[in-house]
Amino acid sequence: MKNGFVVFTYTLLLASLVSACGQGKKSESSNSADSVASVEETAASTAPDLPPPSESSTHFSKVVGWKDGQLPKAPDGFVVTEFARDLDNPRRTYVLPNGDVLVVESQTERKGVVKKVVAAVSGQAKSGASGKSANRITLLRDANKDGKPEVRETFLEGLNQPFGVLVIGNTLYVANTDALLKFPYQTGQTRITAKGTSILALPAGGYNNHWTRNLLANADGSKIYISVGSGSNVGENGMENEVNRANILEINPDGTGERVFASGLRNPVGMDWAPGTQTLWTAVNERDELGDELVPDYITSVKEGGFYGWPYSYYGQHEDPRRKGERPDLVKKAMVPAVPVGSHTASLGLAFYDKTAFPEKYRNGAFVGQHGSWNRSSFAGYKVVFVPFQNGKPSGKPEDFLTGFIASDTDVFGRPVGLSVLPDGSLLVADDAGNRIWRVSAK
Repeated sequence: MKNGFVVFTYTLLLASLVSACGQGKKSESSNSADSVASVEETAASTAPDLPPPSESSTHFSKVVGWKDGQLPKAPDGFVVTEFARDLDNPRRTYVLPNGDVLVVESQTERKGVVKKVVAAVSGQAKSGASGKSANRITLLRDANKDGKPEVRETFLEGLNQPFGVLVIGNTLYVANTDALLKFPYQTGQTRITAKGTSILALPAGGYNNHWTRNLLANADGSKIYISVGSGSNVGENGMENEVNRANILEINPDGTGERVFASGLRNPVGMDWAPGTQTLWTAVNERDELGDELVPDYITSVKEGGFYGWPYSYYGQHEDPRRKGERPDLVKKAMVPAVPVGSHTASLGLAFYDKTAFPEKYRNGAFVGQHGSWNRSSFAGYKVVFVPFQNGKPSGKPEDFLTGFIASDTDVFGRPVGLSVLPDGSLLVADDAGNRIWRVSAK
C-alpha cells in the first residue's frame, strides 16, 4: 500500500481517527515528568545500538484460524495441547487461588464510520476480531488435573472492555478500560452475580489497541498496580490528553492513594514480580512509524519514580525526532530498559516461571507473549519468547519458545498474548485471534 488514492484515503482517515481519539478524565495525579520523583539511575551505555529512523511500513496480517488438530510448536521436551476453544477473543487468563482459570474475553471496538473505513482499507479488520466486545469473563475448572477443563461457566458479564483481574482475600478486582471495579468473592465460586463497585476512574480507550488495563498486587496485598497505555502514538494529540496514561499507577486496595509509580511507558501491559525479589517487571509495546527496526519493544524492571522516555525519547536517550528539543530534561534522565525483544513485536504478555516442572533453564525466567504488530514490512512477533534469568536478573538473550502462528507472509493462524503459569507448572497461552487457550507442559 505505497501509492495512489488508497494510500491518500487511508492516511487522511487515519489522521482523522487519531485526532478523534478518546480523552481520559483528568485527575490530580499526572503523568507529566514534573510530577515524577527524581531518579538517580538514568540512561547508561547498556542501550543497544539502534539504526536511524527510516521509512515506515504497513503490513497487517490476515487471521485464517486453526484447523482441527493443528497446534503451535514448542521446543523438544514439551507438549502443546488445546486447553480451551470456541472463546470470543480470549485476551487474558488469570489463575484463581483454587486453580480455576478465568479467561477474559474482550476486544477493540471500532466505533464510527472513520474507524471502520480505516480498518477495512488498511487490512486491520482481518488481523483480529471485529465487532462488539464480549465483555465477559469465563471460568474453566480442571478438577481432575488432566489438562482438560470439565467445567466451563460464565463467571462475570456486562463489563466494559475488561482485561486485568486480581483476587485479594475475599475481593475480586476487575479492570475495565474506564474504571477499576471490585466484587465480593469466595474461593470456589463459579459465577458472580453481585453488582460491582467502582473504586477508581481510569482514562478510557487509547491509541490503536491501548484500551487494556492490567492489575497486579504486591506480596502482602497492601498495594495494587494498574497499567495504563498511551492515548496516542507519540503524544501527537497534546500531552494534556495523556494525563495518567503511559504509566503504571499505584493505589490502595480501597481505591485511595492513587499515584504514578512509573511513567514514560508507552503501553505497559504485562506485569509480574521477578521470583525471589520485590522487583516489578513489565512488558512494553513501543512506538510506531520510525521504520522496521525502531523502536524495540522491551521487558524491564520498573523503578519507583522512574521515567522511561515516552514520548520524548526511546531506549534511554535516543530522542524521538518528532519531539526533538521539547524536553531535554526528560530525555537526559530517561532510563534504559533491561531487555529488547524486537521491534514491532507487540510484546504484551509477561509471566515469570516460578514452578519446577519445566527444565532447570526455564526456572525463574520470563515468558513474553508477542501478539505481532502491523508497522513492519515483514511479520515480527506472533510467538512466545523466553528470557533466562539468574538471581533476579536477565542472564541471556530472548529465544523462541512457542511458534507456528505464522502461516505465510500474509496469513497467521492466531496471535498469542496473555500468559499464566498453572499450579502444576504448565504454561497457558491466550490466543485471542485463534479463540483458543493453549497449554504447554513438559514431557
